[in-house]
Amino acid sequence: MLNELIEKRKKILAESEQHKNRRNELNANASKFARERNTLNNQTREYVEEAQKNKELRDKFNNDVQSLKDQRNEINEQANALFEEIEGFKKDHGGMKNRGLKELQKQIEHLEFRQQTEVISTDKERELIEKIKQMKESMREQEAELEQNKEVKVKVTTARELRRQASEMHAKVTEMAELAQKHHDMMVDFYRKADKSREEADVSHRNFVEAQEAADAEHKYFIACQKELRDYDKVISGLRKKTKKAKVSKEQKAVRKEAEHLFKMFRAGEKLTTDDILLLQRSKLI
Repeated sequence: MLNELIEKRKKILAESEQHKNRRNELNANASKFARERNTLNNQTREYVEEAQKNKELRDKFNNDVQSLKDQRNEINEQANALFEEIEGFKKDHGGMKNRGLKELQKQIEHLEFRQQTEVISTDKERELIEKIKQMKESMREQEAELEQNKEVKVKVTTARELRRQASEMHAKVTEMAELAQKHHDMMVDFYRKADKSREEADVSHRNFVEAQEAADAEHKYFIACQKELRDYDKVISGLRKKTKKAKVSKEQKAVRKEAEHLFKMFRAGEKLTTDDILLLQRSKLI
């Protein structure tokens, strides 16, 4: 029975080692997944922060665009008022050709707005730029004709200066709009990266939870094996003590029997050896 218990204990010990090794392996995996998750979460926060920075810059440039547009529109209104006065002068002086400076200015503004806002091919954009150039040249020709009159010349000069200012404003509007679009694209890109790293962090977290739960289960099995080993140790230790005690008792009986035999020989006057006498003394027969 003792040998059978010892063999069973060996099997439980081997099983305990397997659970311990598996637990340690799973804990190592859980730690790895936790580090990955934490790194990805930090990366996500950085992406979101960059996205927010670009959002703020986009909003700032969009506000700048709106402010510049308001200024440009106000300047254009002033220029248009002068063009109306010039048109009135042309009507009062029928000898001058009525080519519609105000209408030309509106067309130029419309084409410049298209150039700024529409997505067109390079060839189409060249055509648009060339058309704007031709219309501006036509305006300059008409302005040159009108400048023969001093009063009209002042208005044309003022309108031309206002148009130049409006053109500068338009260039700034285009610049600010491009910057706003640039930061909008960067914002979207960072948000996409944040979404991707957040998804990867979620996967790492799920892997961490699974590994941790599996490690906890292996640890419970290990603890159960350890308890079973202690139980086996108690039983085996008890059996060994009992076996040892029985063996000692058996040996003592054999010695006693031998001593009694020697004592009979002693009483009969037979010669005993020194060892025989010592045995009788240990048995307290003499």
